[in-house]
Amino acid sequence: MTSTVIDAAISHARTIIAALFLILISGTISYIGIPKESAPDINIPIIYVNAPLDGVSPEDAERLIVRPIEQELRVIEGVKEMRSTGYEGGANVTLEFDAGFDADKAMDDVREKLDIAIPELPDDTDEPTVHEVNFSLFPVVVVILSGDVPERKLIGLANELQDVIEGNPSVLKAEIAGDRDEMVEVIIDPVKLESYGIQAGAVTSIMRTNNLLVAAGVQDTGRGRFSVKVPGIFENVTDIMNMPVVVDGDSAVRVRDVAEVRKTFKDPKGFARVAGKNAVALEVSKRTGENIIQTIADVRAIVEVERRNWPESLQKAVQISFSQDKSDNIKSMLKDLQNNVASAIILVMIVVVAVLGLRTASLVGVAIPGSFLIGILALSALGLTMNMVVLFALILAVGMLVDGAIVVTEYADRKMIEGEPRDRAYGMAAKRMAWPIITSTATTLAAFLPLLFWPGVVGEFMKFLPLTLILTLSASLLMALVFVPTLGSIFGKPGSIDDKILKATLAGESGDLDNVEGFVGRYLKVLKPVLRHPAKVVTAAFAVLILVQVVYGTFGKGLEFFPDVESENAKLQVRARGNLSIHEKDSIMHEVESRILDMTEFETIYTRTGREENSREAEDIIGSISLEFVDWQKRRKAAVILKEIEQRTQDIPGIYIDAREQEEGPPVGKPINLQISSRYPELLQSAVGLIRDKLEKTPGMINIEDSRPLPGITWEVSVDRAQAAKFGADIKTIGQAIRLVTGGIKVDEYRPNDTDDEVEIRVRYPVEFRTIKQLDYIRVSTNQGLVPLSNFVKRTAQPRIGKINRIDGKRSLSVKADLEPGLLADTKVKELSKWLAMQKIDPRVTIAFKGEDEEQRKAKAFLSKAFGVALFIMAIILVTQFNSFYSALLILSAVIMSTIGVFIGLLVTGQPFGIVMSGIGVIALAGIVVNNNIVLIDTFDQLRKTISDPMEAILRTGAQRMRPVLLTTTTTILGLMPMVFGVNIDFVTREIAMGAPSSQWWTQLSTAIVFGLGFATLLTLFVTPASLMIRANVHDWRVRRQQNKLAVEISSAE
Repeated sequence: MTSTVIDAAISHARTIIAALFLILISGTISYIGIPKESAPDINIPIIYVNAPLDGVSPEDAERLIVRPIEQELRVIEGVKEMRSTGYEGGANVTLEFDAGFDADKAMDDVREKLDIAIPELPDDTDEPTVHEVNFSLFPVVVVILSGDVPERKLIGLANELQDVIEGNPSVLKAEIAGDRDEMVEVIIDPVKLESYGIQAGAVTSIMRTNNLLVAAGVQDTGRGRFSVKVPGIFENVTDIMNMPVVVDGDSAVRVRDVAEVRKTFKDPKGFARVAGKNAVALEVSKRTGENIIQTIADVRAIVEVERRNWPESLQKAVQISFSQDKSDNIKSMLKDLQNNVASAIILVMIVVVAVLGLRTASLVGVAIPGSFLIGILALSALGLTMNMVVLFALILAVGMLVDGAIVVTEYADRKMIEGEPRDRAYGMAAKRMAWPIITSTATTLAAFLPLLFWPGVVGEFMKFLPLTLILTLSASLLMALVFVPTLGSIFGKPGSIDDKILKATLAGESGDLDNVEGFVGRYLKVLKPVLRHPAKVVTAAFAVLILVQVVYGTFGKGLEFFPDVESENAKLQVRARGNLSIHEKDSIMHEVESRILDMTEFETIYTRTGREENSREAEDIIGSISLEFVDWQKRRKAAVILKEIEQRTQDIPGIYIDAREQEEGPPVGKPINLQISSRYPELLQSAVGLIRDKLEKTPGMINIEDSRPLPGITWEVSVDRAQAAKFGADIKTIGQAIRLVTGGIKVDEYRPNDTDDEVEIRVRYPVEFRTIKQLDYIRVSTNQGLVPLSNFVKRTAQPRIGKINRIDGKRSLSVKADLEPGLLADTKVKELSKWLAMQKIDPRVTIAFKGEDEEQRKAKAFLSKAFGVALFIMAIILVTQFNSFYSALLILSAVIMSTIGVFIGLLVTGQPFGIVMSGIGVIALAGIVVNNNIVLIDTFDQLRKTISDPMEAILRTGAQRMRPVLLTTTTTILGLMPMVFGVNIDFVTREIAMGAPSSQWWTQLSTAIVFGLGFATLLTLFVTPASLMIRANVHDWRVRRQQNKLAVEISSAE
């Protein structure tokens, strides 16, 4: 069938050339138009439910909100883990599903179960909301408005910008951070209330009952039809102020007589600043599948148009800056990786031109853009994006996808040197090499195929690598067997026809092997003694395998999960303890901020005071400072900068600064992360204390934190119900009275003309009455008049509980730590595991390693299985090709042996074995290493049919196949060399950069392949022929044995 296709292609050359032009043009258009982004746009398998209840304590939130919701949600199919938090002011429940889940079905299931749970929640609970987490929801750019202007003005400008930005079709949403919701505050004066004899409850109830929409209806009199309108809702603050509270005859006491009514904002829970100035930030997220570079360009243009419409004074007073701009990062990364692709292509082509000549090399060169553009066309058709994983896959493919084209053109080159016409030579080459190329491509694809089924977030992140490789390598098969032979039949020309090369080529085919000169001749001279002692060579190879493993186990750098990549962003988490007010926290943040404002290596310094309610970070975080670094070439390493910040701030008393670089790659949190859970909450404190003490004493542990409640107090107001009943008071009345001196009573909402949102109306006492002591003097209205609360209420200080964490229905605490640079998490986790096994911790307490260790174990388990499956699929393909278990085993043993090179490479470069990157490297290596062995053994099998002496057949195989073996190996290695050394050559600006962050991602993977393939080539050229010789020797020995046995039987019979 392949012969028919090849003949048809060569005989219809014009059709094939037209198809090639179509592929090149449509592929180029797809490349220009395909959405581009930094990290792959994947679904994070997390859905969370948020249920706010103003003023609720963490214990009550757990009992009244968390448990009813958990009860319903735990039965949802596919839930991997359920995490819940009860905090002051509400609760949330987070569901983690298996990666690759059906997000729409999961959201429907959560909403359905939540509807069942809602009636069980307290009446005052706000409507619970369901949220999905994915990379599209993370902001791609943050628009920051800052300046010395009133807060109301900044928020107003941000609201206007939000409406315009969200009108862009590629923008999903633009959320305002750092703003405060508006409210109308009714500050009632308790002295005036008492003088008028009015209860505070009368003010709240009169406002509730008089802010109503009355749908009065229509009156049809028979002589006309009239609608009847009863204006009953508040439209502005004046309506509230003029509301009568008590009426006596013609006189009335209105709200304005006993209270001050004003438009204001809710009490601040946090503050935001940029470079020390008050700020409001718009966090802009794009829609899934949209081009991030174009989206951010549109947002910048929209903001600039709006800014020009502002008054000139406002343009000068308000500064607009853009932070966390992902498009700059993506442009830089795409440019670096595209330069690496170009470098790889140039290096590959230099070698091919040097060996095969310019015309033949140009045929091989067509395979690179052809395969790339077919792959990109397929990715675009599948609705996928161009990201750094895809680009690296293209770099990895550069050296591999020319292998088939090299083998075909090299064989055709030999035939043309022997005198065959070019159309016949390329037809013969494509037909002769079709099955070896198909088999070698199939085995390479078999190596990458299991990676498509990698579970978890890491798998979703990395699956673009095998997918891109499968598409481009499949395309390279088409190029090698259809397009290259067709073009060769028209433009082909023998690479070199001087007498010396002609003589060597003919000698390798059928002449005297002793006449072979040059590099091939020297190779044959080394190969001959190897074939005389094949068992010793194979034994030595296996001995080296074992020795290298032992040496690496002794002197190697150990294991790590993901490579350490230079970050573009960092965060300073400021921690302090005590019952600090939000203004005290902001004062501390100001002090920290002032120490770093004069540093010049930051693009933006974005400060947030207060902690996120939904965060699972340490409870004592009072604020954070987000730092965006300038370009990596214009600054010091991030670790050095953060070290200087620690030194600048170490003299600030009472705080601890946790300086952390932004995680690159799959998010896993701190490297040491222990989760301690139990159904018996009282057991957790002692277990956490024990582990925390151990971490404090362990060398190399830094930034240690745990989630135990912070020292502090909560005022508990206990009501003596019997005593309260004597006065005719109840819990509701007492609760309403107490709320007047805290956050106030929300009486209703109204929608003024100058805002799109509903505005709360809250009634509360003035600031001077909102104190702890005032709790004793509050008077409540009873049957016996106004009675002080102290008659039936007791106020006591209790230990504060900031939040309550639960995992799968159990109370949970955590202990986390960072490691000093140079230390590996895997080593410390093993050390801690041994220590925990020796401790007498209550068996009712469960301790698990989470974060990096958990993801590392999962990745290790999957990659081990994937390697096994890949080997098995390869074995099936190889047995099908050669119809020989020995040949299949021989080729697969080369895969195992190639790991020697990987470990030698790690020892030479001083790198640890990366579970993800080096693991993928070993699997990729398996697919690459088999190719040369397949071609070698296939050639040997063909020659063995006409040559009786196995040694001669092996030597001729070596003479014929050494050039393509070295050529394909060299092209793959050179294609990856820019990544191995972290060199980035910009061909436009003619600059050379070393150690770009984009290349740091892939150094481990590239190093594994380069060293492994280099060593595997030695195996292919020497150990594989020795193994073939062993088989021939064993076969000859068995024949001789049977002949001797037969001779003995004949002689005994005579």
